[in-house]
Parts: sequence; structure tokens; C-alpha cells
Amino acid sequence: MSTSTTGIELKTQRRSFAEFVELVSSMRFAISLLTLIAVASVIGTVLKQNEPMPNYVNQFGPFWFAVFDKLSLYSVYSAWWFLVIMGFLVASTSLCIVRNGPKMLKDMRSWRENVREQSLRNFHHKAEWQAPLTRAALAQQTAQRLKDAGYQTKLVQKGDATLVAAKRGGANKWGYIFAHGAIVVICVGGLLDSEMPIRVQQWVFGKTPFAGDGVIAEIPAEHRLSLSNPTFRGNTMIPEGASSTTAIIPQADGVLIQDLPITILLKKFHIDFYSTGMPKLFASDVVITDHETGKSFPGTIKVNEPLIYKGLALYQSSFEDGGSKLKLTGFPMTGKADQRFDINGTVGGKTPLTGGDDSAYTVEWTGFRPFNVENLSAGQDVRAVNKSESFNEKFAVGLDKRLGSAAKNAENKDLKNVGPSVQYILRDKTGQAREYQNYMQPVTVDGATVFLAGMRVNPGDPFSYLRIPADDNHGVTEWMRLRAALQDPALREQAAGQYAQRAMPQADAAALRVQLQESAAKSLTIFAGNGKEGGFLAISHFLEKVPPAEQEKAADIFMKILNGSLWDLWQVARVKDGLKSVEADEAHGRFLQLATNALSDSFFYGAPVYLQLEDFTEIKASVLQVTRSPGKGVVYLGCLFLVIGVFSMFYIRERRLWVWIRDVAGEGEARGGSEAVMAMSTQRKTLDFEKEFEILKRKLPQSA
Repeated sequence: MSTSTTGIELKTQRRSFAEFVELVSSMRFAISLLTLIAVASVIGTVLKQNEPMPNYVNQFGPFWFAVFDKLSLYSVYSAWWFLVIMGFLVASTSLCIVRNGPKMLKDMRSWRENVREQSLRNFHHKAEWQAPLTRAALAQQTAQRLKDAGYQTKLVQKGDATLVAAKRGGANKWGYIFAHGAIVVICVGGLLDSEMPIRVQQWVFGKTPFAGDGVIAEIPAEHRLSLSNPTFRGNTMIPEGASSTTAIIPQADGVLIQDLPITILLKKFHIDFYSTGMPKLFASDVVITDHETGKSFPGTIKVNEPLIYKGLALYQSSFEDGGSKLKLTGFPMTGKADQRFDINGTVGGKTPLTGGDDSAYTVEWTGFRPFNVENLSAGQDVRAVNKSESFNEKFAVGLDKRLGSAAKNAENKDLKNVGPSVQYILRDKTGQAREYQNYMQPVTVDGATVFLAGMRVNPGDPFSYLRIPADDNHGVTEWMRLRAALQDPALREQAAGQYAQRAMPQADAAALRVQLQESAAKSLTIFAGNGKEGGFLAISHFLEKVPPAEQEKAADIFMKILNGSLWDLWQVARVKDGLKSVEADEAHGRFLQLATNALSDSFFYGAPVYLQLEDFTEIKASVLQVTRSPGKGVVYLGCLFLVIGVFSMFYIRERRLWVWIRDVAGEGEARGGSEAVMAMSTQRKTLDFEKEFEILKRKLPQSA
């Protein structure tokens, strides 16, 4: 009883295993895997892979960041579930080839000669005829005519009959074998060029990403990959005149350092631009030194023209700043101080901010660009971002008509090269930081010549721009003078009195002048803010206290007093600095209007200083992508197999043809001839097949 039970269990296990193999090797299973891989590939294409984790947090928020991280969506192609799917696809396709390949090869060699006359008569495509030839002669004639038509033939004796078996297009079966084999080969090649070898080194040899700062040469061995690493794809940035022996492989939580068997020396970086400032061509003149042989040779790396040496491919990826030297002028943006100061920086470095009371800040120089192509009509200033918070709809008309938000024409495009720009981060002693982008030259936006000062809080956000109007000397001095004067209570009082005297010079209007002076001083004080809120936002909150029916009228009066008193404040500030008052003409009136808008926007700028780029010494750097991809040749071979397979399946049609020949029954003069039954089949019935059948149907019965 025990033996019988054991036998039943073994048979059950074998049947279960056979069913599992059949499932894995089935077409529906393979199609399901291909669908999952396609979905994963779409995710990997849409979602940038191996970006720094803070980028994903800023993009998706803490909750979805954690969900996507659990699913390994930030490194899809090296995720365990993706590798498992790839493994199952390779196994499924391989089993399919192992199960069906021998059958297909056997079928290709087979003549399918086990047919009967009656079965041929049941075919849809059939024909019958008689011939005066003997059975043997007719069989030879038929076989020869089929050979002339491109068929392989075989004569088979069937008792008192002869069967002519013919076939053509048997290579169609190779299409299935090559197509399935191509999937296996391409997947294997993809796995060879994937991050799986690097993941194996992390799991087995304890390699970990490096997440700190430091000199590459001093990074410990546990963060470095050896020269024998079979596959990698990394980047190296080389300033002009410098060299590199390593590549950086980005990871989700840091970088891995890949040591190279060569030294790459960048002699010269070339870049050409279109008239708009967009890069047209960039290339790197390099010298490669082999560490093993010590030999050196020059080369040029261009876009789409890589340099290949000993299995390494060097591609021209992009270009960056290599540590340009910057000279800037700093202007205070808080308080009544207006003393400018000089500050120098190097892109990639840090500079303590020493101007005024701002020593607690550090400037981190993150970028410099000598050319900038911007869509001037689609830019936004700082105020535009907060516009919905700034104005009450009931009196917005009275103020909004005086504003020049670029957001009003956000759908227009006006691409122009606006010259050099510097990008930096201001970080305070607590670690809080904002990023800034300032342009060196004034640009014309909406008909006004302004300096663009960009600001953003999060790295993933677009820059919002403060527009500082250019003065008569094409600088920001006059606006900075007005900004400082607005924060000086004594100058505000003096300007309010001067405005009241100018508006009401009559001798009998002393009482009204006092009231107007008080109103002007109050409007300047509200506009100057209380350290937290100022500009039009403070005015809007002040006007909310006015009855709704009178808000629009009050806003119009308030703005007239503010504009007039700001003009006098500007003149008072110039006189204080030993300068003459400016002429009250249209150009200076336009400047004051733009300056007023910029003063309101400056409360959202969030920086203690404004740094104006004065001069620079550019140092270019080339970014090269260094790859070792042994799987590339394997993938190319798989693509060749795929082309052969698809061509064979779609353009080679297998046809089978049988002709059953027997002697004519009868006696005397009726004997001596033979009769034939022909049948033809194919897997795919097409118009070409129908035409071919009709041709053979007419040709085979013809007399010699």
C-alpha cells in the first residue's frame, strides 16, 4: 500500500511539474511578461532614473516618494522584480524553443508522405486530370515541373500508385526559432549591459554608494569599482587642461567611483553657437594615456562620434562650467544701508558673505553661463507667483492696471540670447537656502529695460524673476538708492513734506498740506513694510479696512499719493548723496513706475543682498560619458536574429503539395494511361497562394 501511494505521489509531482513547464513555456505567459516589461519600460522612460533622492521628494511629496521607493521605481531596470521578470522571460522563451524547436525542425525535414488518395480529394485546393503517360513517366514529369517551380520533391511508392510529395518555404519555421531566440539573446545582452553586475558587487563585495563630499582620489575602496568591472555607464567632467582617471556612476543614494584603465586629458573644448545662443556643435580634443602600456595618443570626441579604445567608449555627453572666476558687486537688499561691496567667487566653490551684517550667510557658486536663450514673454516675476494672495478682487482694478506681470503673456514666445548669468545658493547659518540666478546685462521685457534677478526655493521649481529697472547709466544704482531711502524713516518724512509742498504750494493751504504730508508719510511707511510685509500686499491689506463701496476710489487716491511721494523720495535720496534732481520727464516717470513694481516684488525676493555680475574668466569643462558594454554586440546579434525571424515569418510562406498518380483502370485500348489527383495546402492562404495554385493547376496537366 505504501509503495502504491508513493507511486501516485511521484506521478502527481511529475504531472504538476509538467504543467508548470507547460505554463511557463506557453505563449500567454510570455505575452504577459512582455506586457509587464513594456509597462516597466514606460515608467523608466517617463520617470528619470537614478536621480538624487531629494529631487523625488520635491517632485512627489513624502507619501508618494515612499510608495514609489518601495516599488523601486527610481531604478526600474535594476529592480529585483524587473530582473525576475526578465529572468522568467528568458526561461519562458528558452523552454518554448526547447519544446517546439525540435518539432519544427522535424516538420521541416518531413515530407508528410502518410497521406491517402481520399484525403487529398477532401482538400479545398485540389485538381484531377488524366494523361496518356505511364504512371512512372507522369510522376517524373510532375516532379520535374515542381522542381522548376522551386519545390523540393520526393517520389514515394504507394502500392499500385506513386505519390509525388513536394514542399517549398520550409525556412518559414526558422522564423519562429530565430524570433524566439532573438528575445533570449537580446534579454541576455540587456542583462549584461544592465546594472546587475554592479548590484552583484554591492551584494557580494560590500560596495556602497558614496554620499559625502571630498576629493575623488581620497574616496575609500568600498565606494570604488575595480578595473575588472565588466560593464558600467558613468560620466566624467574634465575642465580644460585637467585630466581624469575615474568615472562617476550615479546611484539613488549617492555615487560609485569607477576607476578607468586610461587617463583622459582635455586639451581644448570647442563649442559653436547659433545666432540665438543655442549650442550648435561641441567637441573635445583629448589625449588618452594607457596605464598598462604607458602610450599616449590624441583624439577628438564629438557628438555622435565616440572614441573607442580597448572596449571603452567615450561619448561627448554635454558641457559644464569648469570653475570660472567671477567678479561681482553686492548691494544690500534690507535696511537703509546702501553701501555696495565687491565679492569674488569660483564656480563650484563657496564664499562667506562679508557685506554689511550678512556674515552669517555663505554663497555657494553653482553655475555660470556665458549664453542664455530665454523666452522673455513667458517669464514670471516674484510678484506674479503671489498675485492671488496680494489683491482683493474688489479693488484689484485700481492696482493691477499699474502692474506689468509677464504672466499675462505666458503663452507667447520670444526667444532671445540675454547674455551671461550667474547662479548661486545663499545659505544661512541654520542651513536654510534659496537659489538665485542673476543676469549680467539688462534685457528688454515688455518694452522695458530691466535686470532679471531669479529666485526659487526648491530646486525643482522654475525661477521667478524680480525686474530691477535699468537707470540712465544702465545699472541698478538708482533703484538701490530708492530702495534704501524707502527704509529710512527720516528720508520718508522729508519726502512726504516735499511732496505736500509741491502738491499744494498755496499759502492758504497750510492745514491741507499737513494732512497731505501725513497721508504721504503713512503711504510710504505702509509701502516700506514692517520687516515681514510690504509693497502692494501691505497696501491691499490696509485697504481691506475701507468700506467695500469706497475701496476702488480709496485705492486710486492711495496710489496717486504713493507715486507722487516716491518721486520726491527719489529726489531727496539723490540730494543726500550730493547729486542733482532728475528731470520730470516721461522716461524718468516710466523708470519710477517700474521701480515701484520692483520695490513691491523685492519683499518676496528673500535675499539680504543682490549680487550683480561685473566680470568673469570662463573656464570650460567637457562632460564625457564613459561606457563599457559587452552586451552591445550580443544585442546586435539578437537584433539580426529578430530581423531574420520576422522576415522568415512574414515573407516566406510554407507550401505543401501532393500528387497521387495511379494507372487508369480499364481494358484494351482504354489502358496505358494514368490519372493524377493533386492537393495543395499552406498555413496562410493569400492571393499569392491562390495565384500559384492556379498556375500549377494549369501547368502540371499539360502534355510534354
